[in-house]
Amino acid sequence: METTKLLGTKIRQFRKLRGITQEQLAEASDSTGSYIGKLERGEVNVQIKTLEKIAEALNTNVFAFFDYNPYEELKSQPWIWECIRILSQQNEAGQNKAYRILKELFTSSERELSENNFDDSGN
Repeated sequence: METTKLLGTKIRQFRKLRGITQEQLAEASDSTGSYIGKLERGEVNVQIKTLEKIAEALNTNVFAFFDYNPYEELKSQPWIWECIRILSQQNEAGQNKAYRILKELFTSSERELSENNFDDSGN
């Protein structure tokens, strides 16, 4: 996801957490409701001074908007979390063994696909 969309998503999260509307945030940050809407949708870039005003209006700091957890997107894929849970219960040797098995499994699958030289018709 691009930075402007991530930033906009974070601003929206903070705004909703504070229970204020886009118009209220706009008023508190010397902006307009339509600008806040565009900002939250990642349609516009923001100047640092404006971002500082928005952060102040949301009772946070600018750096909180950039605190991005890439693992957040994985929460919608429970099987990944289950694999992590299983791996976390293993010692380092078990984790290394699982890694080697997965690597071999996927590497051999890729090799098989490339060796079969599929053309566009699937033959």
